[in-house]
Amino acid sequence: QVQLVESGGGLVQAGGSLRLSCAASGSIFSIGTMGWYRQAPGKQRDLVAEVSSGGTTNYADSVKGRFTVSRDNAKNTLSLQMNSLKPEDTAVYYCYAYISPRGGPRVNYWGQGTQVTVSS
Repeated sequence: QVQLVESGGGLVQAGGSLRLSCAASGSIFSIGTMGWYRQAPGKQRDLVAEVSSGGTTNYADSVKGRFTVSRDNAKNTLSLQMNSLKPEDTAVYYCYAYISPRGGPRVNYWGQGTQVTVSS
């Protein structure tokens, strides 16, 4: 079955950097837009960054200039390079991707989430 698995979360000090990765696996025909959402305690899950299959990126205003989203279409992977981290970035980060599995309809898949904690 198709699945997305995130890795790279952890604890960092304010001003530090962290890189998240997301790998898609399974019986995949094609992948459209991929990206990241995050959810802090007591708050909604919000879009952080996304990248289309053609390479067009979109970022939340709060992370512009600090985060960079990228994808490797050959490996079906997605990355989020996070620099100049702030305590406000603390959240569970979720990878998502629009995937057309072999023999099935296009569906929005989600990863299990990875915790990012930024200390002051």
